Amino acid sequence: MAKLVAKSERPTLMVDPSDLEKDLTGKVAIVTGANCGIGFVTALQLARQGATVVMACRNVEAGKKAAAGAQRELEGKGMLEVRHLDLASLGSIRTFVPMLLEYHERIDMLVNNAGVMNTRKGRTKDGFETQIGTNHLGHFMLTALLLERIKLSAPSRIVNLSSSYHVATPAGPSRIDLEDMHFKNKKYNGWEAYGQSKLANVLHAKGLAKRLEGTGVTAVSAHPGFVRTSLIRHTVPLIGTFLQNTILRPILARWMGQIEPWEGTQSTLHCLLNDDVVNHPGAFYSQVGGYTDKEVNGGWPMDSPNPQANDEEFCDQFWDLSEELVKLRIDLTQGEN
Repeated sequence: MAKLVAKSERPTLMVDPSDLEKDLTGKVAIVTGANCGIGFVTALQLARQGATVVMACRNVEAGKKAAAGAQRELEGKGMLEVRHLDLASLGSIRTFVPMLLEYHERIDMLVNNAGVMNTRKGRTKDGFETQIGTNHLGHFMLTALLLERIKLSAPSRIVNLSSSYHVATPAGPSRIDLEDMHFKNKKYNGWEAYGQSKLANVLHAKGLAKRLEGTGVTAVSAHPGFVRTSLIRHTVPLIGTFLQNTILRPILARWMGQIEPWEGTQSTLHCLLNDDVVNHPGAFYSQVGGYTDKEVNGGWPMDSPNPQANDEEFCDQFWDLSEELVKLRIDLTQGEN
């Protein structure tokens, strides 16, 4: 398996300029975790192109502040709409969805962007390990409850934000343990938990692609690159914002190839806007990935080096377990049950 190493390379894959000029007037997009970082930059770009973008945020005040600052720039072209959504709570998701469906007759794009990284050991409100619960199971349920509207809006797209860490993390190769996904019987490691949650994002997209064949809905996963975002707060929580910005971030940018949010949106925007993506359902799209093997160091699309990501039987088992955990059976012929 390819190993992940620190690299100082800059991103080489950038969205075709013509894709950034496509008129998205009348389209509706949902971006989770859109109050900051690449989620906000993604939302803003889609709105610039005319889309109505629902910024689904846990921190509504931060979302409203970001949207208010950007709305003036849009000059009435697109719209940013802020709604509360806590992906660590299945109850919050069940509250969010009916409200969303009441106000929007279509959903053309769903970007499952929100996430946490390398958190301390914890549980979501429903008892799931924090990272698999927030990064995967929350998005799994959200997507399931929106699928009928997404199908009715076809051609439409679903993009799961994954990571190169779905291959390996500082804790070692990433894998999902179906018997103990929530670290009840083994010692908790934040990086191990993060790696399995990012692998889950890849498997979720593959599972969706298999089940949505012929519907006009394209589901893929994407690695944005090593981006300057607020995720770092979980990894180095003991140093303040000033030290992060003045010392740590320049080091990460110079020696580890950390990129800016706009560069980090390129894989997501390509997956949402490029015409060729529909020819690769379930594919993994990666910005410069930090792999030692140059052949897998980024690609639109590329093959994941993780064996579990390419195991169709395991993917089905993981889908079934995800349905069981969120207590939701997804029948794509009849809608939600």
